Amino acid sequence: MKSNVTLENISDGKIYELNDMVKADAQGCDGCSACCHGVGDFVVLNPFDVYTLRAHLNQTFDELLVDHLTLVEENKLTMPHLAMKGESERCSFLNEEDRCTVHAHRPDICRLFPLGRVYENDDFSFFLQVGACTKPKLAKVKVKKWIGIADYSKNKDFILEWYRLIKALRFRVKFIHTDEELREVNDYLLDMFYRIQVTEESDFYSVFYKQLPIAKERLGII
Repeated sequence: MKSNVTLENISDGKIYELNDMVKADAQGCDGCSACCHGVGDFVVLNPFDVYTLRAHLNQTFDELLVDHLTLVEENKLTMPHLAMKGESERCSFLNEEDRCTVHAHRPDICRLFPLGRVYENDDFSFFLQVGACTKPKLAKVKVKKWIGIADYSKNKDFILEWYRLIKALRFRVKFIHTDEELREVNDYLLDMFYRIQVTEESDFYSVFYKQLPIAKERLGII
């Protein structure tokens, strides 16, 4: 179970926007991989994360579940997380030298770290998780550069849509009281978005938005 934390006791008290400078740059980490151990419960993956890994590794979602991902149930919703391996609970994507083998294609939460998002008024900003990185001194870097994701505007729109969908679905499943119906909802969510099929003539975002209204209607979300 995750601890109850507030923004005030984990951040530096500031809110950052995309073009702000923030002390988040570990400058290559110098061989450190502390943030890649024992964090499986925290690294929940969104459909774009999984699609990016699938495309890079040429694997299906179900193939990724064999060695790299795991399904975690929280508040009745089952979502994919990074799998932690061995006694040290190291990320399954670390190599023998503890370096990330999918760094250029790493999930959203990994890409942000040690930043996090705070959602408000149908938008989000960023905050710095104080002490989350074990490196004693972090350099200043522009938030946009630190995140370093292509098509940022499209990605932001997707993240907000996904956030709204999951928020509404978490409310919806509170009223589901049978294991069978709950299993159907979770299976449908995985099928529609994590097993999403993207052709050469389309892209992830266009397919996601095509399937979004269909999924909302099926899941009973306005």
